[in-house]
Amino acid sequence: MSAHLALTQLVPFAAEELDKNKVTPGVLGFVVFAVLALAVWALMKSMTRHMNRISFEEAPDPAAAPGEPGGRTPAASK
Repeated sequence: MSAHLALTQLVPFAAEELDKNKVTPGVLGFVVFAVLALAVWALMKSMTRHMNRISFEEAPDPAAAPGEPGGRTPAASK
């Protein structure tokens, strides 16, 4: 109960002292934003490296009949 009472008594005092025209994120806001920006940049660089390693050419199916698309043989489609 005392924590609730302390919060209700201190919050109005803090709200009166702050000037809404002068409040800025400060150094902590910049540091958090810079860390997030670096993390996104690192993830994008890693994703680009992984995507460049992928071969998008599909290997032909050895079980497929030479003239049929989809790799199904007449016996397998029944």
